[in-house]
Amino acid sequence: MTKKMKIVNESQGETLVESAKWCDSFGSKLRGFMFKSSLETHEGLVLVEGRDSKLQTSIHMLFVSFDLGVIWVNSAGVVVDTVVAKSWALNYAPQEAARYVIEMHPDLLSQVKIGDRIVFEAVA
Repeated sequence: MTKKMKIVNESQGETLVESAKWCDSFGSKLRGFMFKSSLETHEGLVLVEGRDSKLQTSIHMLFVSFDLGVIWVNSAGVVVDTVVAKSWALNYAPQEAARYVIEMHPDLLSQVKIGDRIVFEAVA
């Protein structure tokens, strides 16, 4: 069963994504948004690693046909980096180690800045 999480920017008091897919298995993280034709504003993924790392939270955009807004969040829930990831780009890595990679619609990045606190809430 796929877990869904609400992604909240606690610092700004705003919900970023109402129901994001929680990806903590190798297969779900590998697939991500590859081969999907489009992305709606309400859709998102949270790629989860076991610990803070720059290498393990690096992403690629191969086989992703649209740009993504990407947020890297460390174990303390603090945003350490953001980027608009361009479709088909080879590699993006955070400036600081992170545990969570949030992939969402790029228009939502304007609601987040480095240093903000992100909270994940379970969706029923």
